[in-house]
Amino acid sequence: MALPTFVQVLTCWCYTYLQVRNIDYQMEKSQEIIKQSDENCPVRRSLALLGGKWTLLILFQINGRVIRYGELKRGIPGISEKVLIQELNFLVKNKLVSKKSYSEIPPRVEYQLTDLGLKTMPIIDRLTSFGLENL
Repeated sequence: MALPTFVQVLTCWCYTYLQVRNIDYQMEKSQEIIKQSDENCPVRRSLALLGGKWTLLILFQINGRVIRYGELKRGIPGISEKVLIQELNFLVKNKLVSKKSYSEIPPRVEYQLTDLGLKTMPIIDRLTSFGLENL
């Protein structure tokens, strides 16, 4: 068995060094991304919209249909009227849900997901699948 020449050893060392440096560079870049969880972080911004205790449950109940307040309240046991109203106002303000009020007696209000709200349904579907498979 012949010993490798100096050039072969140097070439192998340089190639290995470059591979290690490339991995180090990739790790540094990925850690920069992780460290930059400031107010512009997409995960943080998504959680600001969807991270409330009742938000996803409300969106799940509304789904692709038009729903009235009373039906929504019955569909989410444990939520108070005050919190439901606050959450619905938050969702309307952030354009996830549209609200249609009718000037009738008694007053009638209907809620429906907007196009942006409908984009959350795959997220909710994935959470549902996870819950069915693992809980």
